[in-house]
Amino acid sequence: MTTIGGLAAAGRVGVETVRYYQRRGLMATPPRNGGVRRYSADDVRRLRFIRQAQAAGFSLDEIAELIALDASRDRPRARELARDRIAALDAKIAELAAARSALEKLAHDCAASGEGPCPIIAAFEG
Repeated sequence: MTTIGGLAAAGRVGVETVRYYQRRGLMATPPRNGGVRRYSADDVRRLRFIRQAQAAGFSLDEIAELIALDASRDRPRARELARDRIAALDAKIAELAAARSALEKLAHDCAASGEGPCPIIAAFEG
């Protein structure tokens, strides 16, 4: 059992983040015991799950749905959410690859000629 500060440290978040997740219904708020709330290992696991799901790109609403799906054991819907997230990540990767390619071309054009305005700066001005 740990305090909210210990829970936050274990999840590598701030105390206010834990409280926000509680207000959003993603985490339970335990009752006070002797004036202090005590959090369990299950609370630490839940907090880490939320943080890892966020790192994978899930929104807090999607994370709430995943938590509910876990309770109902609705694996098909969980797979659907994961596939949707994969598609969004693939689209972002394609967008970043295109931006990288365009920037590489601008850097090449900049190096190819020392005359006139810098193609990199000109591209971002226009």
